[in-house]
Amino acid sequence: MAGFFSCLWSWRNYFFIVLTPLIVLPLPLMVPGPEAKCGYAIILMALYWCTECIPLAVTAMLPVILFPMMGIMESSEVCVQYLKDSNMLFIGGLLVAIAVEHWNLHRRIALQVLLLVGVKPSLLMIGFMSTTAFLSMWISNTASTAMMVPIANAVLEQLSDTEAKAEERDLGLTFEKEGQTNQAFEIDDANENNKQPKPQESCTDIVACERSLDMELRRLKREQKYLKLSKGMSLSVCYAASIGGTATLTGTTPNVILKGQIDELFPGNDGIINFASWFGFSFPNMILMLALSWLWLQILFLGFNFKASFGCGEKKEGDKEAYQVIRNEYRKLGRMSFAEISVLIIFILLVLLWFTREPGFMPGWATVLFNMDKPYVTDGTTAILMSTLFFCIPSQLPCCGPSDNGKPFKAPPTLLNWNIVHEKMPWNIILLLGGGFALAKGSETSGLSVWLGESLTPLQSIPPFAISILLCLLVAMFTECSSNTATTTLFLPILASMATAIKVHPLYVMLPCTISASLAFMLPVATPPNAIAFSYGNLKVIDMAKAGFILNIIGVMTINLAINSWGVAMFQLNTFPSWANVTKTP
Repeated sequence: MAGFFSCLWSWRNYFFIVLTPLIVLPLPLMVPGPEAKCGYAIILMALYWCTECIPLAVTAMLPVILFPMMGIMESSEVCVQYLKDSNMLFIGGLLVAIAVEHWNLHRRIALQVLLLVGVKPSLLMIGFMSTTAFLSMWISNTASTAMMVPIANAVLEQLSDTEAKAEERDLGLTFEKEGQTNQAFEIDDANENNKQPKPQESCTDIVACERSLDMELRRLKREQKYLKLSKGMSLSVCYAASIGGTATLTGTTPNVILKGQIDELFPGNDGIINFASWFGFSFPNMILMLALSWLWLQILFLGFNFKASFGCGEKKEGDKEAYQVIRNEYRKLGRMSFAEISVLIIFILLVLLWFTREPGFMPGWATVLFNMDKPYVTDGTTAILMSTLFFCIPSQLPCCGPSDNGKPFKAPPTLLNWNIVHEKMPWNIILLLGGGFALAKGSETSGLSVWLGESLTPLQSIPPFAISILLCLLVAMFTECSSNTATTTLFLPILASMATAIKVHPLYVMLPCTISASLAFMLPVATPPNAIAFSYGNLKVIDMAKAGFILNIIGVMTINLAINSWGVAMFQLNTFPSWANVTKTP
């Protein structure tokens, strides 16, 4: 019987693929109209996304099949949704991240920051969290976690080994002193009575036993200490990666999805979400969330003794040796190459262009040069422009003439080539983005979003801040068992319909819920950074669940504090905008 159930379980994905469409089929058959047909497609995709019975990207392409066959949209109209301006912004950001990773610029930045903060436990945790969060603003959360966790483990291992040697050395000196005292005692006894050698031997044995027992107790205490420290450091890195990704528009996929959905559902929003406006809102929120997360992990894994954790007034040999480990890793990188300098310059220029395109408080360069009549130039244009330079600039300084071995110089390769991009580009995420935009378009065309809005009208009696908190908690729980991309794709069109129905600014609910989709802190399977930390940090599921549960609460409260304070001032969230009255019609 056990073998039969085991066989059924191994085939569960196939059963789910076949049975789910049949179970949900009565909805479009019994309820006439395009709304029910679109609802059938959304429910089917939601269940496939949650169970991952087929790859997420394949599920994202189902609108290409379902919408035309159900008479909701033409195939050409659906396919256009899969490569919009937001997708190009995401692709440009990913190309920059690939270049930074390819030339190891992210590793140089990380090690330099760690050399600045030092190796005291609390300072080390601050250093790893701030570095990981900064890197996750620009490169993928997975890549930053995969790089930082091994460095953290290497530093902690060096600290532990050095502390063990120091304890052995201290105990050895103590034993030598005791041995000399015992030896004098034994000589005096021997002079008085040469017939008592056994008590002398037993005395020496007792000292050795006490020394051995003391060493064992110290070893157990040290291992316990560094086990907790290893858990805390691994969790701090993976949590900082998820938190850091919320600070920039291209930091994580849900952020780009929100921009795409806002532009699709509310085309008259005047570019309310761009790189500068997102950064202005989310970066302070990220700093606050990171600080509170560090405080919670400090209390949970290092205790309340902040003086000991910061190592005030103490300088141990172990700290010097652990610091030397980081310094040695940095020295292995050598001097900055021409390629690294070029990538860094392009990266800085891109960020500056993003910030100054439409800063909000003054006309940006895009408005002055190109966007006088229409928004011709967007953040996506800038991203593709700068990322194209990686394929045009050589990775070495140009030089001519014979080389050292007499052979003529060959032209160096460019900073990036398409083979590297093809290998590292997450094409599945781009399809996921497109699937989300297709769902939003289908909901609008079929009238499902209008029906949802009318159904949610009774929510007007609930205060908006309470709605925001409840929805953020719901999204944070949902994203623990589903990808943040799928979660955002499913929720945002519904939230947009609800906001228009109850006359609340759409960003008041869509923006905090988008950031909440990145608060997957409780389970190893919730995000790749969690899985990486789980594999390195000697963690148990209960460790991650206990730390992550409080962090989810902290995250939701922080986000709602931000949206009700500087968020209201930045986006005028206390008024219902005119552009939200009428959504885009086909």
